[in-house]
Amino acid sequence: MILLCAAQFIVVLDGSVINVAMPAIGQTFGADQQALTWVVSAYALAFGGFLLLGGRLADLLGRRRMFIAGLALFGVASLAGGFADSVEVLIATRVVQGLGAAILSPSAMSIISVTFHDGVERNKAYGAWGAVGGAGGAAGVVLGGVLTQYAGWQWVLWINVPIVVVCVLFVVPLLAETRAGASDRIFDFAGATTVTAGLTLLVYALLEAPHVGWGSIRTIGSFVGVIVLLTGFVIVERRSRGPLVDLTIFRIRTLTGANLAGIVAGGIVVPMFFFLSLYLQNVLHYDAITTGLCLVPMCLVTFVTSLSLGSTLVTNWGYKPVPATGMALLAVGLAWFGQAPPHGSFVSDLLAPGLVAGAGLGLVFTPLFVAAATGVSWQQAGLASGLINTSQQLGGALGLAVLSSIAFAQLEQDSAPTLEALTDGYTAAFIGAAVIAALGLLVTATVIRTRDSRAHVEMTRRSKAATTTPSPATQPTVTTPESAG
Repeated sequence: MILLCAAQFIVVLDGSVINVAMPAIGQTFGADQQALTWVVSAYALAFGGFLLLGGRLADLLGRRRMFIAGLALFGVASLAGGFADSVEVLIATRVVQGLGAAILSPSAMSIISVTFHDGVERNKAYGAWGAVGGAGGAAGVVLGGVLTQYAGWQWVLWINVPIVVVCVLFVVPLLAETRAGASDRIFDFAGATTVTAGLTLLVYALLEAPHVGWGSIRTIGSFVGVIVLLTGFVIVERRSRGPLVDLTIFRIRTLTGANLAGIVAGGIVVPMFFFLSLYLQNVLHYDAITTGLCLVPMCLVTFVTSLSLGSTLVTNWGYKPVPATGMALLAVGLAWFGQAPPHGSFVSDLLAPGLVAGAGLGLVFTPLFVAAATGVSWQQAGLASGLINTSQQLGGALGLAVLSSIAFAQLEQDSAPTLEALTDGYTAAFIGAAVIAALGLLVTATVIRTRDSRAHVEMTRRSKAATTTPSPATQPTVTTPESAG
C-alpha cells in the first residue's frame, strides 16, 4: 500500500508543483505567458486524454507490468524535463509525464481493487489513497516554492526520479501480476483511437476556452470535433467484439453515480486550490512559500479525515451518506471563502472555511472510489479505475474553465484591476464552486443507490466477523493462470 501510495503521490504532486516555478521557468527561457500556460496544461491534457486507455491496458496486458511502464515513462520524462533547453522541449516532456501518469494511476488503483478484500480492507486502502491525493496537492505548492527558491526550478521535476527508482525496485517483490483472462484480451484499436482523441480534444477545448472565448470558432469547432469523435467511439464500442469500454458497465447505477459525483468533485477541488493561491498571492501579497504553507492546514485536515474518519464512516454508514455529507461541508466552506474581503488575512478569513472544506474533501473521495468499484468484476478493475480518474480530471478541467470565465470576465476589462476587483472575481468563483458542490450533493443523494450502500455496510460487517479470512497477500485470485510466469 505504501508503494502504491508513493506512486500516486508523485502523480498528484506534479499537477501542482510546477505552478510555483512558472516565473523562474519563464525567466530561464524567455517564454511568454501562453507558453508557460502550456507547461502546466500539457500534463493535464495527456493525463486526462489517456486515462481510459491506460486503465484498460492494465486489464489487458497486466496491472503490474503497466504500473512499471507508467513509472518508467514518468521518471524518464521528469529527468528529461529538468535538462530541457527550450520551453518547447519542456512542454513535450510534460506531455510524456502526463502519459506516464495516465498509465500509472489507474494501474495502481486497479491493483488496490484486486488485492484488497471488498469491505473493511478496501475501504482502508482507498482511505489511504484519498489521503495521499490531498497531501500531494499541498506538498506540490510547498515543495515547488522551496525547491525553486533554493535549488532551482529543475528540481521540481527531478524530485520525482528517486521516488520512481525506489518504487521500481520494490514492485516485483511486493506486487503479484494480475490481468484479464485470455478470452478478454482483445485490443480495440478503433475504440482506443476515438476515445483518446475525443477526450484529449475535450480537455484541450476546456483549457483554451477561457483564453480564446467560449463563442470563438476554435472553441466551437473543438466541441463539434469532440461530439463527432465520442459519438464514433460509442458506435465502435457497440459493434466491437472486445470493446475498450464495455458500455454495459454503465448499467451499474452506483458506478455511474460515483463517476458523475467524481466529475463534480474534480470541478470543485482544482478551481478551489487555484483561486485560493491567486487570492493569497495577488490580494494578500503572500510569497509562494507562504502561500503553500497557508494551504497546509486544509490539506492536513483532508489527509487525516480521509485516512481515519473517511474509511471508518464508509464501513459503518455506507458510501452514499458519507460523500453527501462531504459535499455539504464543501458547499459551506466554499460559500464562506466567497465572503473573503479585499484587505483580509489568512487567519481571520481563510483558516476556518479551509478546515471545513478540507474535512469535506476527506469525506468525498474515499467513498467515491469504493462506490466506483461496486459491482465491477475484477477483470474490469482497470477500466473502472480509469473511469473514475477520467471523471475527476475532466471535472477539474471543466470546473476551472467555467469558473475562470466567471472570475476573469470583469478583470479582463481593466488593465490594472484593483484589489477590490480582484477580490470580487475570486469570490465569485468560490460562490460558483459552492453551487457546484450543492449540485454534487444532489447527484450523490439521487443517483447512487441507497440499497447498494446499505449492502456494502452489511458486507463489511460480515467481513469483520470472518476472523479466519486469510490475508490479501495470500489470496489465490490475485494471480490468474494466464499471468503466471
